[in-house]
Amino acid sequence: MAALEPLAARVCPWATDRAAPEVDEDPDGPVRAMPVILRIERQEPPTPTALLEAAAAAALALCTDERSAPGGEWYDAVAAWCGAGRIRKLARRARTAHWRAVQDVPGVTVSELVRALVPGPVDEVPHEVRRLQIGGTDLPDDAPARVDDGRPVIWLNPRVEQSTGKAAAQVGHASMILATVVAWTGSDPADVAAPAVRTASEADWDTWCAALDDPEKAWARYGVAPVRDAGFTEVAPGTVTCIGQVAAGG
Repeated sequence: MAALEPLAARVCPWATDRAAPEVDEDPDGPVRAMPVILRIERQEPPTPTALLEAAAAAALALCTDERSAPGGEWYDAVAAWCGAGRIRKLARRARTAHWRAVQDVPGVTVSELVRALVPGPVDEVPHEVRRLQIGGTDLPDDAPARVDDGRPVIWLNPRVEQSTGKAAAQVGHASMILATVVAWTGSDPADVAAPAVRTASEADWDTWCAALDDPEKAWARYGVAPVRDAGFTEVAPGTVTCIGQVAAGG
């Protein structure tokens, strides 16, 4: 989790002595992002819930992989990305041969549905990634079962429409933020490695959002940590797109 220390300084400053990095990046520096590859086959596409849960797990799995630890081959890339000010992700869709090709690009695959790739400058992605489309990721809604087993949950904003690709990036942010707060407040980030993804009720959403003015108290009372979008695509800057929670019904 050392590579995520800059993120801890932003999302749980009460639990770390490190100063948060500047949010506004160097305009002359590279724009860094984590490519998130969504497997959406034409004949048998996944449900959006399965895809989003795999996306949340994959993003976090890459960051907690031993290769992202100090001395690991991915550490410098992950640490530079987390320290850049924003944890950008860029979702792309792949199928058949293109999906197989990206398995050779360094990263982590979850459930044969999502591969999170080692982050880096957006203008230096490999050919196997560059040729993949960013659009066309929308999937029809499904009806996932209620989460009542104490699993961590990433709750989507019930009042904001997001494409499946946009939501995949957001839940990836949420899993990283949730694990970071868990780790820096003294618990095991492995406990939130495989979160469920659901859409929140409006009543719960309003309750949690009302508490977010004091992030430490929101965490202590409800076990929640938000994702606030930078507003580059689809939603207004500052929109809370999703909220991670350490346990369902917490």
